[in-house]
Amino acid sequence: MIRTTRRKFLVTSAVTAATALSLSVMPAQAISPRSETGVSPTTIKLGITLPMTGSASFGYNQLPGAMKAYFDYVNANGGVNGRKISLVVQNDGYVPKSSIQKTQDLLKANTFAVVGALGTANNKAVASAINLGKRGVPSLFINTGFSGFNNRTTYPTSSTLLPSYIMEAKMIGKYVNETYPTKKVCILYQDDDFGDDALVGFGKDYGNIVFTEKVAYPSLSQGVTGVPDQWVGKFKKASCEVQIVFGVATATLYTVLAAAKIGYAPKWILGSVGADIASINPATAPYIIGATSMSFLPSVVDPKDEYVLQFKEIHDKYNSKAKFNSWTLIGMNSAFLTVQALQAAGKNLTRKSLLAAIDNGGAKFASAGLVPLNYSKTSNVGYNGYWFGTFNSTGDLVPNSTFTYTPYTTDSGTGAVVKSTYVRPKMPTKGLPN
Repeated sequence: MIRTTRRKFLVTSAVTAATALSLSVMPAQAISPRSETGVSPTTIKLGITLPMTGSASFGYNQLPGAMKAYFDYVNANGGVNGRKISLVVQNDGYVPKSSIQKTQDLLKANTFAVVGALGTANNKAVASAINLGKRGVPSLFINTGFSGFNNRTTYPTSSTLLPSYIMEAKMIGKYVNETYPTKKVCILYQDDDFGDDALVGFGKDYGNIVFTEKVAYPSLSQGVTGVPDQWVGKFKKASCEVQIVFGVATATLYTVLAAAKIGYAPKWILGSVGADIASINPATAPYIIGATSMSFLPSVVDPKDEYVLQFKEIHDKYNSKAKFNSWTLIGMNSAFLTVQALQAAGKNLTRKSLLAAIDNGGAKFASAGLVPLNYSKTSNVGYNGYWFGTFNSTGDLVPNSTFTYTPYTTDSGTGAVVKSTYVRPKMPTKGLPN
């Protein structure tokens, strides 16, 4: 009887102790933050979709290597708040349907955020089919200048990197009207939102260009044998004197090569998106010497720009098999912005804190850009301007012999194109954001 009573007492005591222990632990568990998708105490998983192969891949397929190089550099220097960054690359072939599937694959793999995804139609398709905004998934610094992405209601978790195509077209319009006021001007443009934005910018109330000949090309048709020859044939027949190409890099490449075959030699104005064709095929350099284009980043051959010099140093150590060119600069600069956003989001990193960091402080992030960033609680827009330059004998875009830049800024409305007064922040010590 005594033993039975003692046994009951011990069991009751054990249960009471266990209950007390569980109660003492529960409050701590209850207030611990929920672990965020794609974030661990030691890692942050990011993803990107873009064409690594196919007729639209040239140039763009260099972006992930450049981004990884900068992330590797940051990781080697302690990471972001103690976490190392990994980048998962998905090849979508520049096909919107594939972009949807590849983005779904990224989300299934527990990716924290998408960074630097390429293409207007691709990003629109992903936003519509997967609804990243409703799911709270950040899609940051996307490589498109489609003005529609500034709609905060439709794209609440997205932010663009490039100035809008409307801004770019307005600036080209101003340049053409001042430089070639009596010349016949023609345009090749991509037949989608990319090109439609450009046509708005070239319109009467914006850039105000009257075109002698316009040719719209369906995306990916530039890789079809003989098609670029048809475009150029129309332009030559129309006696075009100034030729604007507002398309992706391969469209520019094949157009210039087709023009060389038949001796079509207008004054070339190459849109910023598709201008760096000499890095794809150096044989095109002789055909574009003196051609005009524009950039929001400094020239990659600038011998004194601190951002170019720092990024090249990192590139030479972590991405040395690739050429340092404008694609490299864009990729490294995008990664540089990403690291600042992740740092600003704090040690308790969440998707919400990342988006808030860009809304609250993104406009003040350091970057290689020679014009300002425009991120805020009401704006998804990255840069808002360009400087004009010409291609030299090696196919590199330069502002002039002394590398003195004159950037211009504008908006996506009917506002004026004006010289920028922006003062760029200094590159942080060793290229590592504080």
